[in-house]
Amino acid sequence: MVGLIDQYGRPIEKAALSKEIATPEIMGVRRTIEDREASGLTPGRLAQILIDAQNGHARAYLTLAEEMEERYLHYASQLQTRRLAIEGLSPVVEAAEGVPTKIVDAVKELMDGADINETTGELTDGIGKGYSVCEIMWEYERKALRPVEYKWRDPRYFQFDRKSLTQLLLATDTNLDGEELPPAKFIVHKPRTKAGIPLRRGLARPAAWAFLIQSFGLKDWAAFSEIYGIPIRVGRYHSTASDQDKRTLLRAVKAIANDAAAIIPQGMDVEFHKVEGSHGSAVFGELLDYVDRQVSKVVVGQTMTADDGSSLAQAAIHNEVRLDINEADGKQMAATYNRDLIIPFVNMNFGPQEVYPLVSFPVAQPEDLEALTNALGTLVPMGLKVGQREVREKLALSEPTQDEEILTAPAAAKVETPADDPKKAKDGSETEGDKAKLAAHVAGCACSACASLRSDPNPDLDEFDRLFGAIDWEPVTDPLLAPLRKIILEASDFEDVRRRLDQAGPDSEPMRQSLARFTAITRGLGDARDED
Repeated sequence: MVGLIDQYGRPIEKAALSKEIATPEIMGVRRTIEDREASGLTPGRLAQILIDAQNGHARAYLTLAEEMEERYLHYASQLQTRRLAIEGLSPVVEAAEGVPTKIVDAVKELMDGADINETTGELTDGIGKGYSVCEIMWEYERKALRPVEYKWRDPRYFQFDRKSLTQLLLATDTNLDGEELPPAKFIVHKPRTKAGIPLRRGLARPAAWAFLIQSFGLKDWAAFSEIYGIPIRVGRYHSTASDQDKRTLLRAVKAIANDAAAIIPQGMDVEFHKVEGSHGSAVFGELLDYVDRQVSKVVVGQTMTADDGSSLAQAAIHNEVRLDINEADGKQMAATYNRDLIIPFVNMNFGPQEVYPLVSFPVAQPEDLEALTNALGTLVPMGLKVGQREVREKLALSEPTQDEEILTAPAAAKVETPADDPKKAKDGSETEGDKAKLAAHVAGCACSACASLRSDPNPDLDEFDRLFGAIDWEPVTDPLLAPLRKIILEASDFEDVRRRLDQAGPDSEPMRQSLARFTAITRGLGDARDED
C-alpha cells in the first residue's frame, strides 16, 4: 500500500488507519470528566466565554453548548428538528461519464452501509457547536480497505490553529498548539451557517443569550408563583409594645403561612389582605415566548412550523424556508462525505482518479399533484411526450409487477341515444332508427331507385346518401334549366331576360315525377315510424 495519498495529496500511513487516535482519557485535555458552565451563569461570565471561544479557547463554550441542549428545552427541540431533517435524507451516489463501474459500485456499497445514517446524525452536532468530528476505523475486508466503524469524538478533544482558527488539530497534553490530524482518519463537518471561523458559526452562540434570559425569566417566574395568591399578613401592635412583643408578633405572622396557627400577645392583631392583580404570564410568559420565537428563527429560519401559525398560506411559505435550509444542509453534508470519506476510499483502493463518484442528499420537493395531473391531462393530448417513470416518481408510485392487479379506467356505461326512442329525437334529425327503417323499405320495394340501392356494392355508404345518389338529377333539371341558360345567353339586357322568361314555357314534368316518387318513399318511412 506504499504511495497511498489522501484528498489533500498527503501520504497515508497504513498502520494508523486501524488505530484509535483521538481516544478519551480520564484526565488531561481529553478527559471524560465533564465541566459545568450553565449553573450560576451570569451575563459577564457568558460574555467572557464567547470572547474566549472566538480567540480559540473553546472548551468552556463547547461545554455550555452541550448543557444548553439539556436545559433549554425549546432550543433542544428546534435543533433536534433540524438535525433529524438532515438525518432523514437518503444518500444518492452519482457518477460522471468515464468513471469505472466497479468504483461506482464500491462507493454505493460504502454509502449504503447501516452505520452511515447514524454517522450523519452525529455529524449534525456541528450545527449547534460549529463543527463535529467522527474518527474512521479502517480494516482490510473483501480485498479492499473499508471503514468498519465511525466513532464520534467530543469536539472538546480538538482545537484550532492559533493563526487562522480554521485548521482543526488534535488536542494533546504534550503540545499546547495541538497536533495535525492523520490523513484519512477523520470526517470533519463544519456547517456554514454564516461566514467566519467555525467557532463563530455554531447556533449555540446566538442562542446562548436567549438561554441566559430564559434562565433568569424562569427563576423570577418561579419566585413570583411561589407567593402569588397568598394573602398578605399584616400584624398590628400597640404603641407601648416592647421589642420582645414585636418579635413575637413577627414570628406569629410568619408561622401562619406554614402552620396556619399562631399565638400573639393580648392587644395585638393580624389582618389578611387579599392580593388582586394579573397573572405572571402577562409579563414573564410574554418575555419567554418572545425569546423562544427568536430561537426558532435562528435554528429553523421561521416560526410557523416551529411554534403556532396563523394561516395555511403563511405556514406554506414558512415551510418552503425550512425546506431551503434542509436542502442547504444536505449539500454541505454531501461535500463533507465527498471530501473526507469517498475520495480517500477510492484513492486507497483504486488509486487517484481524475473524476470521482459523488454523493448527494437530495430533498424531495412537495408536488402539487392536482396541478400536475391537470397539466398532463391538457398537454399529453396536445402531443407532449412524458416518460412514465418520471411521472411515477413525482406521484410516488412504483412500477407494477406482472402478477399485480392493475387499476384501469372503468368501462363507459351504455347511454341511451335518441334513436332508440323516437319521442326523444329532435324533429328533422337523422337517427339510427330512421336509417334502419329506410333499409327495410328499400329491401321490399320494387322501384328502380330502391333496386339501385340494393345493388350498391358499398355497404358502408349511408342509406340516405345512397338514396339521393340514385336520383338522376340531370334529366330532371335539364328541361327546367336549359331554356333559362339559352335565354340568358341570347338576351341583350335584363329587361329582355324578364320578357323572354314570361314567354318561355319550361318543361317541369320530369321534376314532378321525381318528386312524386320520392315523396311516396318518405311517406312510407313515416308510416313505418307511426306503426312502431
